[in-house]
Amino acid sequence: MRVTLTLGAERDLARAQEWYDSQAPGTGHRFLIEYHILAERLEENPLQFPSVRGSIRRAGFQRFPYGLFFRIRDDAIEVFACFHASRKPRRW
Repeated sequence: MRVTLTLGAERDLARAQEWYDSQAPGTGHRFLIEYHILAERLEENPLQFPSVRGSIRRAGFQRFPYGLFFRIRDDAIEVFACFHASRKPRRW
């Protein structure tokens, strides 16, 4: 399966990368590398990540306090949000 990002998820990732780079140059790049590693894990087996509400699942980053919220759609994994762990995901 392939991972697809909604426009909202793309914005979430870009904002997080910008924030990390503003705190320490290069950290945003490391954040994106970790996203790509997590996306590969999603492609290999999306069911390894827990369901948080109905068909919605969350995949957590290893070194950053973020999670990808996604659902499985036919032959794709749709990531629709990337949230900091301290945020309440009511924005979905």
